[in-house]
Amino acid sequence: MAFTTACWKLSDRPKGASYSKYISSRTRQFSIPHSFQPLPNLSNEKAHQLKFPHPSTWSTRMTVRDGAESSSSGSPPTSVPQKSVVKSVQKTLALTFYIGCWYAANILFNIYNKRILKVFPLFATVTLVQFLMGSLVALVLWTTKLHRFQRASMEDLKKIYPLALSHLVGNVLTNISLRQVAVSFTHTIKAAEPFFSVALSKLFVPGTMYTIWVYLSLIPVVGGVTLASISEVSFNWTGFLTAMASNVAFQSRNVLSKKFMKGVQFDDLNLFAYISILSFLTMLPVTLLLEAGRWKPTLSSIANNPNAAYTVPSLLVLIAFAGFLHFLYNQFSYVVLQRVNNPVTHSVGNTMKRVAVIVSSVLVFKNEVTLLNKIGTAIAIIGVAIYSQVKNIPAKKRNEK
Repeated sequence: MAFTTACWKLSDRPKGASYSKYISSRTRQFSIPHSFQPLPNLSNEKAHQLKFPHPSTWSTRMTVRDGAESSSSGSPPTSVPQKSVVKSVQKTLALTFYIGCWYAANILFNIYNKRILKVFPLFATVTLVQFLMGSLVALVLWTTKLHRFQRASMEDLKKIYPLALSHLVGNVLTNISLRQVAVSFTHTIKAAEPFFSVALSKLFVPGTMYTIWVYLSLIPVVGGVTLASISEVSFNWTGFLTAMASNVAFQSRNVLSKKFMKGVQFDDLNLFAYISILSFLTMLPVTLLLEAGRWKPTLSSIANNPNAAYTVPSLLVLIAFAGFLHFLYNQFSYVVLQRVNNPVTHSVGNTMKRVAVIVSSVLVFKNEVTLLNKIGTAIAIIGVAIYSQVKNIPAKKRNEK
């Protein structure tokens, strides 16, 4: 129900203006809540019992026909464009900060991980500590309530476990490769991930279709990796094959997530926490079986070596720190993906991150890099960048054209 009151002085009316137009331009409209409307056929006795809302709850709005509109509070209108610009700048700065953290954590992880594996070649133990640190950080965040805990049912854990298993295998194989060959070469081989992503999706995900552009983008990827491998100074078959196998493992994780994760609703941190915990619990007996007997002799040889790069305590701290960096760069990757809200942009960022890792590792470790190796790596990276741009083009729409 609404009623209109006219608020004007006859002396204010412009000369020659009609009363009807003048009154309509100077009206106030008051909206009264539905509960204030009179009820039909209400007896006097019941009418006295009727409770009306307090006037403070009424909503008022003044409408002026010449285009101006103001609220009853009389507060001046805010500058919407200025606020949106400030918010856009803040978002850009925050995104830049998170991308920087993602790159820094990943670069430091690869450098420290390589240094650790040079003096402590027990790759299963190193991988186990990485899963342990991810699990511990998640438990601290849950217990301190810094991050919301999402309880997983047994059915959820069964669906997550295949992802954890492929995550475990991929990390073990990457650490073996890093032990055998240069960091730059391992990451050049890992640039072939798009090839395995397409191949595994076609094999195991029914109905998967790609455009001709996706297949064409794989040519420079495969060709560049091949050229870089032929000319790699640190090349050996163990390092090459384990890096290739890690591609299969990590891309299998993506395929398995499409297959098994239907109905599982976890945020990125909770999902990665469960993957880390399940990976740790699976890896623990394997590590004890393979390497527990070698812990003491390996640490003793480091302690008794006067030329060792690290003391035993500093080495253990470094292994734990590298495990924390492993957790950190994975989480920043998820944060960036959420904020860009576009998988293509994230893929480009991931490609540039690989370039940053390759370049920084060459500078830090001063690896010998041939001209053909540089050309092959560049071609592979360009292929990955093209793939990241064309992979999300719907195949159906392209075919219709």
